[in-house]
Amino acid sequence: MEHQIQNRQAVRIAIDTGGTFTDCVWTERGRVRLLKVFSTPADPSQAILEALKKIGIPGSLVLLHGTTVGTNTLLQRKGARVALLTTKGFEDVIEIGRQARPKLYDFFFDRVEPLVSAEMRFGVEERTDCEGKILQELSVPELKNLANRVWTARPEAIAVSLVFSFANAQNEKAVAATMESLGVPLSVSHVILSEFREYERTSTVVVNAYLQPIMQRYLENLESRAQQAWSSGHKNSRTGVFVMQSSGGITAVSSAAGEPVRTVLSGPAGGVVGAATTARQSGYERIISFDMGGTSTDVSLVDREARAGGQGEVAGLPVGVPMLDIHTVGAGGGSIARFDAAGALRVGPESAGADPGPICYGRGAEPTVTDANLLLGRLQPHRFLGGEFTLDLERTRKIVIAWLKERGSQFSLEEFAAGVIRVINAAMEKAIRVVSIERGYDPREFALVAFGGAGGLHACELADVLSIPRVIVPALPGALSAFGILVSDVVKDYSRTVLWRVSEQLPWPQLEKEFSKLRRAAESKFAEEHWRGVVRYECTIDARYRGQGYELNVPFTRGVLDAFHRHHARRYGYSHPGREVELVTLRLRATMKSPQAKLAAAPASSHAKALKETTKIVFGGKKLTTAVYDRNELPPGKKYAGPAVVAEYSATTVVPPGARFWMDKVGNLLIAVR
Repeated sequence: MEHQIQNRQAVRIAIDTGGTFTDCVWTERGRVRLLKVFSTPADPSQAILEALKKIGIPGSLVLLHGTTVGTNTLLQRKGARVALLTTKGFEDVIEIGRQARPKLYDFFFDRVEPLVSAEMRFGVEERTDCEGKILQELSVPELKNLANRVWTARPEAIAVSLVFSFANAQNEKAVAATMESLGVPLSVSHVILSEFREYERTSTVVVNAYLQPIMQRYLENLESRAQQAWSSGHKNSRTGVFVMQSSGGITAVSSAAGEPVRTVLSGPAGGVVGAATTARQSGYERIISFDMGGTSTDVSLVDREARAGGQGEVAGLPVGVPMLDIHTVGAGGGSIARFDAAGALRVGPESAGADPGPICYGRGAEPTVTDANLLLGRLQPHRFLGGEFTLDLERTRKIVIAWLKERGSQFSLEEFAAGVIRVINAAMEKAIRVVSIERGYDPREFALVAFGGAGGLHACELADVLSIPRVIVPALPGALSAFGILVSDVVKDYSRTVLWRVSEQLPWPQLEKEFSKLRRAAESKFAEEHWRGVVRYECTIDARYRGQGYELNVPFTRGVLDAFHRHHARRYGYSHPGREVELVTLRLRATMKSPQAKLAAAPASSHAKALKETTKIVFGGKKLTTAVYDRNELPPGKKYAGPAVVAEYSATTVVPPGARFWMDKVGNLLIAVR
């Protein structure tokens, strides 16, 4: 039977749960629709159910979900009690880690504690060498004894990671087969991450086991409750849930429950996919995505296509599964301002979140970036969320004045608000530099795609500082992550470490044989999950010069060595074409196109003559008369000059003096900063 996600008749709703809002995007009668509801951090599914009831379209439902459950579980350390099974003598690998210090000159920093305590780590009497030769096989008595010891420890999940199992998984398969009889969720390294580096591989498998029971319960509960909420009053409707992965692709709920480590950055990944998709429709393929939400800002560089890296870090823990290269900083609309012990103004990373939220939302009591934008006139109180929610300007003025007085500050209200904006912009500018300048890319050759509820408020100032000539504010900017999830392809990633040294001639027969194995694994998984459609396979190789400790990923072609030398020169400023190269890890990405891959995000526009209001906004310490436009009324192609505010349901865009802006034919707002 064809997988329900490919059913064009079903209602497809993409939902991204954020720290402040839960965003929903779907199509109705050919139009892209948007709904934002306040998130419910204690139970993210509650906000989703509330949104589904409000949407209430009859028919079968395909729910595409970007979830923060995995990330929050890691950050809050509320995962499962995990037993780790590894080769005897390697039980402490996840605690020893690497020699790299998080703070080089701080002797009092606290290391990130491993997710598995010492008493829950079990050594296995086995041995496999680096070539894959079994040096010590497992005996039946040893396996039975191991199972008894693990059972006595009462784990909620089990992680199995044996040394060199990526070269030969025979012993690891035997351990896994024995542990299956215990009836608890099982994570096995040669299935999840068949790559070298014991610390990173073990950490990844442990993170997966740590999240498994929580994600499995959450997704099963969500699927059941969504079916009940959606089918209420609609007979014969079915509900299917699919989950966004950190690599930028959709997967079935069964895969997400079994390998939740692949979903820890699912929401931000949707944003990158959405930014690349909408920018491409306007003719821009080299972009820097800038997603400023309520609690954090995510930035990523896309050079013609969004690429997933093989190593990342979440909550201080190494994660080796493919993830889009996203750099996150604690800077969002809800970031809280404070004065440090020396009297300097600081902003974030602490956030007011959804509860209590900024002062202007009616419950918060500490000034935030959103409050600063409101005080400067950049946010229009009666235009927030299309007028459905009014920001409380008087409450904000009163509380911030009292807050400044309590701290003995001499700042005026406007000086303080302007200072908050400068501090938060500096943090976000640094983040953009990390993914561009520090990696060998010139930001002047890219467009800045600004989205998230607060992205348009800060994008032009950041672009000006970084000499980025063009800012793109896509349609539905406050919910672009959800839109990216809606148009994302189905993706499966596979890898295997080989460690082959080459000089001039590539070992083509061996390479083709190994890639064929990965392809067969992908074909089997697509068949198991009942996907139907054309699958595109992309092969890449992690390569390095002999003696180096880290790799660069390049496409697998006849010119793979030349491509590696060029990539190395751009990234590090030099290359050694005559030096021996190591082919380290082979990677295969299998992709099936979404039926809505070419969907444009732009909602229907009246294209009437734009009605212009005016307001007073502070720019550079001066209050300037500023035009206020409704984005839905801007006709395509007509150019306008700043200063201006462009308001819409999900976001507000501030255009500074001297900049020009216009709507293009696909509904993106283009701003010429320089």
